[in-house]
Amino acid sequence: MCTCINFKTGNNYFGRTLDLEYRFNEKVVITPREYKFKLKNKSIINTKYSIIGMATVIEDYPLYAEATNEKGLAIAGLYFPKNAYFFNPDDSKFNLAPYELIPYFLGLCSTVEEVKKIIPNLNITNIPFAENLPITDLHWMISDGTNCIIVEQMKEGLKIYDNPIGVLTNNPPFDYHLMNINNYSNLTPYYDKSKFSSKIKLEQYGQGMGAIGLPGDNSSASRFIRAAFNKLNSICNDDEENSVTQFFHILDSVTFVQGATITKENKVDITIYSCCMNTNKGIYYYKTYTNNQITAIKMTEKEKNKKELSVYNLIEKQQIKYEN
Repeated sequence: MCTCINFKTGNNYFGRTLDLEYRFNEKVVITPREYKFKLKNKSIINTKYSIIGMATVIEDYPLYAEATNEKGLAIAGLYFPKNAYFFNPDDSKFNLAPYELIPYFLGLCSTVEEVKKIIPNLNITNIPFAENLPITDLHWMISDGTNCIIVEQMKEGLKIYDNPIGVLTNNPPFDYHLMNINNYSNLTPYYDKSKFSSKIKLEQYGQGMGAIGLPGDNSSASRFIRAAFNKLNSICNDDEENSVTQFFHILDSVTFVQGATITKENKVDITIYSCCMNTNKGIYYYKTYTNNQITAIKMTEKEKNKKELSVYNLIEKQQIKYEN
């Protein structure tokens, strides 16, 4: 499971938690300009824009979980089990496999509007990357800092939603989350007067009681509400350090503590990493479950113009500063 947010201060920030019960050899990967991607529809693209994000690299192909390009367009794929439906290739459509959406759109597009021109004819196919790598059920959040959309393909077809909240989690489909948030319209971050009854005097006896009812469990519906509440009520300075710090605080409110979420296969689901991307500057920040220190990797001009991928291993050993 995962939670993705888009957060704007002086710059635009996009990132997510990646919650899984296993690792996928993830690394921070920079794809340069003019990098070739062979697509399953038998075409080849050369990227116009460089890309930075978290990926596993197989045969020089970065399988991105989330990424941003040098133009500030960002995409994350989130788990969408049993609702996602991928079709056989259709010659009358533009066919892309699920893992091809991020390199295709980020490699060739600079805005959400450019993506939206392609999507109506898009058919997301059921072709795996390799025989030993089955398709993952996904839906996607796409943002350029001005516009944000959700893309979901289900049995009834491809759906595109405008996302005014800038948050995405997992099941149910996005239209449910847009409706469900209305159930929490009474929540407030402020010290609030009682609405219980005019016949009885009730007073708050502590801070934060205006948000009693904010769900605290790890389900996707609850994480959506919690992330939206914290993000939309955030107060933050516009500078980089405060913005990145605040972004991770918002994500921390929806992370999985080891042992608190057990899958039906009796495996432990944890937040293996959290990330924040400054989409204006091409900086990828991350921290892992075992290392709370924020690590930053910049997409430099040198890396944008290389011929090969730039791959950075994650720093996973806890970084503690001892004062004495």
